[in-house]
Amino acid sequence: MSDNERHHDDDLLAERFEAYRGHLRAVAYRMLGSVAEAEDAVQEAWFRLSRSDTQDVSNLGGWLTTVVGRVCLDMLRSRRSRGEQPLDSWSPGPSAAPDPAQDAVLADSVGVALLVVLDTLSPAERLAFVLHDLFGVPFEEIGGVLGRTPASARQLASRARRRVRGAQAPETDLARQREVVDAFLAAARDGDFDGLLEVLDPDVVARSEAGVTAGAVRVASGAKSFAHLARVAHAALVDGATGLVVYAEGRVERALTFTFVTDRITSIDIVTDPARLSELTVEPA
Repeated sequence: MSDNERHHDDDLLAERFEAYRGHLRAVAYRMLGSVAEAEDAVQEAWFRLSRSDTQDVSNLGGWLTTVVGRVCLDMLRSRRSRGEQPLDSWSPGPSAAPDPAQDAVLADSVGVALLVVLDTLSPAERLAFVLHDLFGVPFEEIGGVLGRTPASARQLASRARRRVRGAQAPETDLARQREVVDAFLAAARDGDFDGLLEVLDPDVVARSEAGVTAGAVRVASGAKSFAHLARVAHAALVDGATGLVVYAEGRVERALTFTFVTDRITSIDIVTDPARLSELTVEPA
């Protein structure tokens, strides 16, 4: 094969991959709950595609979906084995998202409540549920990704489905939300580890452009480390729910939004990207 022919084939393969990028990013985001990690997973799928002989692959979209599933499964298992990523998004830092507007649409399409529940599942349960229930991947293929039988993959998805359907509804009363946020902020300002644990759900998840932190102990440790920034944070209504904001030169520099269940915080979303901040509606609490 000549160099021109090889470059032509590479260009065609890249075009075919780009046609599936949005779908693959959606799969990865639902698996990982992090825009940056989702982008890494999609990029890894491209590397694997570019190194593979796919001439006999009749369904490239399905092939790429299972590849992304394998990559995300490895990332989830690695995340659990090493503990967590530090909650470092109280401090300034660049966004890992290549397209903030697209990321906001993607996050809205998933919903914080679903991501919170998905983070309580094991990596295998999460993969089986996301690939089958959200993207219609057959259990035969899911079993191949997990190294299990189709029947086992079906059981994993069924167990995950029951947990998703049985999740408690978020607290929507603003007065109760404010009490919890005030307690969280007071504990963060004082570096009160026990006080933070009192208002955090044991399976709380904190998300930012930098990544995900899971578990009350780890989230409390991260929040406790940034007591100096907590001292300048203010309670506010962020998109109609009680949250926290930090101002710099009269503009919102970062915002924290929360999901509450039975007077505890089950998720924290930390926004520092200017494009995403500009889309939030911030009002006095």
